[in-house]
Amino acid sequence: MQFQWYPGHMTKARRAMQEDLKLIDVIVELVDARIPFSSKNPDIDQMANGKARIILLNKSDLADPECTKEWESYYEEKGFLVTTVNSKSGAGIRIVQDKIREACREKTERDRKRGILNRPVRAMIVGIPNVGKSTFINSFAKKACTKTGNKPGVTKGKQWIRFNKNVELLDTPGILWPKFEEQSVGLRLAFIGSIKEELYQIYELAALLLEFLNREYAGLTEEFYQIETKEGSAFQLEAIAKKRGCIKAGGKLDMDQAAKYLLDDFRAGRLGRISLETPMGDMDV
Repeated sequence: MQFQWYPGHMTKARRAMQEDLKLIDVIVELVDARIPFSSKNPDIDQMANGKARIILLNKSDLADPECTKEWESYYEEKGFLVTTVNSKSGAGIRIVQDKIREACREKTERDRKRGILNRPVRAMIVGIPNVGKSTFINSFAKKACTKTGNKPGVTKGKQWIRFNKNVELLDTPGILWPKFEEQSVGLRLAFIGSIKEELYQIYELAALLLEFLNREYAGLTEEFYQIETKEGSAFQLEAIAKKRGCIKAGGKLDMDQAAKYLLDDFRAGRLGRISLETPMGDMDV
């Protein structure tokens, strides 16, 4: 499966982000806790230019908790401030403001010594499409201040949001980066729904996800769907199609519909808490 794309609007968004970085004190980057490496935009590291950095492992309720602990340690060792959040439920959100204050402590102290008091910290929230930025902001602000959706690219433009006298947050559109050095990164992004559906074959994607689950979480799909199958993802998808009643006109199995059920169940966490990669690289899709 090949992924290679960079829509024109993302080029524009990247340029705008580079300009906006001059205005902010700290970068808050949301990554998906199921793929904390593959969902982290390497362009942000290049553009950060010494800014304080915070990484939020979002959707932590969907990820394997042991893998998430490994990722927390991994990024902390690289000098990031790190915490886990579940933007939908609000779990971990209160800690984020503490992290922002911690990240900007030195700058706040410098401002104080220069007589600059009560200047709010300016934070930029960044993340790839569909990583949950808008839901996080709504939860953080405790009001629906941004539009949310479950499709990549809902946030179209930047907006400043003032939470209180201490923090101002600049929201930005989700952007990917021009080239995936490894196609496995694009594959993981497709699994979690950060790449638009028209850019891949849904049956093929579901078959590859099943291969991964069979290897790393053996027996999980059989238990969830209550199916008994021969070895191989094609047989499993066929069994899922029969179990879920995915039938086309004429009685033929609708394999694309079965694939969609599998991907939706994975993305919603109905299959369980699953991570797709570890810092050690011992999960390979």
